[in-house]
Amino acid sequence: MPLTYREFNAFCGGLPAATYVVQWGGAHVWKVGGKVFAIGGWARGEHPGITFKVSDIGFEMLREAPGCRPAPYLASRGMKWIQSFERGLGKKELKLYLKGSHALVAAGLSRKKRAELGL
Repeated sequence: MPLTYREFNAFCGGLPAATYVVQWGGAHVWKVGGKVFAIGGWARGEHPGITFKVSDIGFEMLREAPGCRPAPYLASRGMKWIQSFERGLGKKELKLYLKGSHALVAAGLSRKKRAELGL
């Protein structure tokens, strides 16, 4: 069963230095250091499509997995982002990927920015 918006927002909100904004037509967008690490939205009902950054290996593993696809817009520009939708990743696995996305994005911040955020 996929995450609900409530579960998605609660989990992302518990990650270090995470901030939340609603943008892009009502999507639930989570950032660290001003950089996006997760997007929930663009799906009807209580289970959003969840979009997150992955490593090169993660992208190869997930891009053709059932219920997953290269993230619209982001992946078409060469970025390694996956969207899990409908009956995609389970809650536990999705939370691991969200935590990994947060870590990947945080690692890309400057040393100074990471220190300011306590990361």
